[in-house]
Amino acid sequence: MSQLDDLYRRVIMDHYKSPRNRGELEAGSVTVNLNNPTCGDRISLQLEIENGIVNNAKFTGEGCSISMSSASMMTDAVKGKTADEALKLADKFSSLMKGESVEFDEYEDIEALSGVNKFPARIKCATLAWNALRKGVEHGHGKHEGIEQ
Repeated sequence: MSQLDDLYRRVIMDHYKSPRNRGELEAGSVTVNLNNPTCGDRISLQLEIENGIVNNAKFTGEGCSISMSSASMMTDAVKGKTADEALKLADKFSSLMKGESVEFDEYEDIEALSGVNKFPARIKCATLAWNALRKGVEHGHGKHEGIEQ
């Protein structure tokens, strides 16, 4: 195992053991509930979007270290971003999962998930929170609750 792989593993485990933004927002936020039936990962993502800005993002759920650390990283990365910037981050993450070389200058921890693309079964784990983000932002230009899938 290379030093970079070891570093990435430590970053992922840090987000898994000490998730950022775990919890719930107050009523009035956009709520997206998604699950990955293949492995049982579940996420409930809440976004506070005002005037096209993601002011806050929190999540709850259960799943493997990949899905939960990805949710932690994603919620950190999108806070304060415009809806368009958040969607562009989701697009960059999709590219990363396809094995493309992508840099997340503004939030390097996300790059720790770059090795996931070597394990096709785990890509759905990593992208679950990002798919919830996409749905939330797309529906979040107003205030909605309980977007389900």
